Amino acid sequence: MKATKDMLIVDILRIDRNLAGLLMGHGLHCVGCMLANNETLEEACQVHGVDADYLLSDINTYLDSIKAIKEN
Repeated sequence: MKATKDMLIVDILRIDRNLAGLLMGHGLHCVGCMLANNETLEEACQVHGVDADYLLSDINTYLDSIKAIKEN
């Protein structure tokens, strides 16, 4: 599965809970915030001044690596 900028933060976390650390590492400390249920990745990035494309690339790189590990 790939993450997209229009996905809610909470839905991204449902893909893999370990993504919380990655999001926080990029400055999105909203993973435990109530807004995570109603805010898209792109919206959260705008609010926190984070480059959404760069973060999305990191998220999907992580997801691809997890997929590769599970396939082997």
